[in-house]
Amino acid sequence: MSSGETINGVPVTEEQIAAWAAEAESGFDIDALKRRGRGRPGRGAEPAQVVALRLTAEELAALDARAAREHKSRSDLIREAIAAYAA
Repeated sequence: MSSGETINGVPVTEEQIAAWAAEAESGFDIDALKRRGRGRPGRGAEPAQVVALRLTAEELAALDARAAREHKSRSDLIREAIAAYAA
C-alpha cells in the first residue's frame, strides 16, 4: 500500500484490505458481534464520570514511573490516592 497506513505500527497490505473486503461482502454474524460487549468494563452499578486533570510534565513523569514500578495504570494510582486522601 503506497500511503503507508499502519494499524498498531504494522503496515496494512493490499492482501489484508482484500481479505477485509471479502469478509464484509460475505456478511457478518450479527449475533457474534453483539456478544463481544462494548467499551470498558464498568466500575460499579452506575456509569462512572470522566474527570479531566491537568498535570505538569514532571508530575506526569513521576506518576508514570510509579505506575510502571507497581504495574498499575495512571488511573488506578490516581483513584487510590483520592481514596486514601478522602479516608
